[in-house]
Amino acid sequence: MTHRERALAALSHQEPDRVPIDLSAAAGDFITIPAYRALLDYLGFSGRPIATLRRDMQYAVVDEDILRRFDVDFRRVDLGAPDHGADEALPDDTYRDAWGILRRRPPGGMYYDLVPGSSPLREATSIGDLDHYPWPDPEDPGLFRGLRERAQRVHEETDYAVVLCASVEFFGLAALLRGWEAFYMDLAADQEFAAALMDRCLEYHLTVVRRALAEAGDFADVVVASRDDFGAMDRPLVRPETFRKLILPRLRRAFGLYRELTPAKRFMHCDGAVRDLIPDMLDAGLEALNPIQVSAAGMGDTRRLKQDFGDRLTFWGGIDTHHVLPLGSPEDVCREVQGRILDLAPGGGYVGCSVHSLQADVPPANMVAMFEALAEYGRYPLKG
Repeated sequence: MTHRERALAALSHQEPDRVPIDLSAAAGDFITIPAYRALLDYLGFSGRPIATLRRDMQYAVVDEDILRRFDVDFRRVDLGAPDHGADEALPDDTYRDAWGILRRRPPGGMYYDLVPGSSPLREATSIGDLDHYPWPDPEDPGLFRGLRERAQRVHEETDYAVVLCASVEFFGLAALLRGWEAFYMDLAADQEFAAALMDRCLEYHLTVVRRALAEAGDFADVVVASRDDFGAMDRPLVRPETFRKLILPRLRRAFGLYRELTPAKRFMHCDGAVRDLIPDMLDAGLEALNPIQVSAAGMGDTRRLKQDFGDRLTFWGGIDTHHVLPLGSPEDVCREVQGRILDLAPGGGYVGCSVHSLQADVPPANMVAMFEALAEYGRYPLKG
């Protein structure tokens, strides 16, 4: 099978020749720059320059020959950088993004954290205040320049499955703009304001998505439709009634737009203990869920997840990054991979990759063991 045929078969709940493999094509299985540098050294590519995919989380752009080395089945196509509102460098290793959000990397740290007290809508007291905020332009030409050509090139000149990264984010973005504490107070005490803020974030992204899908939707096999996180380690971030009242209707709007404009499979990145939310997300139009955070409450019994939701849901991830990949041996990693495959891959509906991004504490031997085990144990018919 071609890589695209393999991916589409699995996403359509059919058994391909082997489980599709991902690295850095979706919204949660990236590799950080220190981890990537260690992997390059391990594979004999020391000194190669490393490009940054995402500044705040310090994710690396994975080179094409590394993707081929691990026989990765997907290739990502991203929006471009805006012509207006590019990141503004500030003193003390701080920067301001297009939303006016400040992030700073602490001395000796790797990630850029939200600067406390800097959320641009922290002082808003009414819905009317949202009109005075300088919302970025969702029609900025830079976002879409060359998008169609990039997607078409991957679709027509390779056999990889095209992942179009044009997602909707309204919950997490609202929290960043408002400040997390204030936003959670809004959800409890001023739901009208919280809804209005999420709607403004949603409308921005829906406008971007409409244009992105008009440009490249006919070349996409998978679209990263949502990358909002709704789960903590032990429970959802909001009560079920709050989720169904304030979040679910907006997810339905987003997934409905994707369903209307592209046949691509609808992918969602959502961390944490979200098992109880899966039925609602499926009803909203979800088709593939990442990262299957097996260390979170209710997510570790992957066989039960497959039994309960496997007829409708593709599981994308599931290889433990909390304990096994950073702390285990290559043999432990192989056992982890084999177990998740046996739980999640029967009948298709599984894409193999790590839960979350590969961090600096993951030994490169374990990274290689994961990809080699996915290739070995993921072949159909599966062997226990």
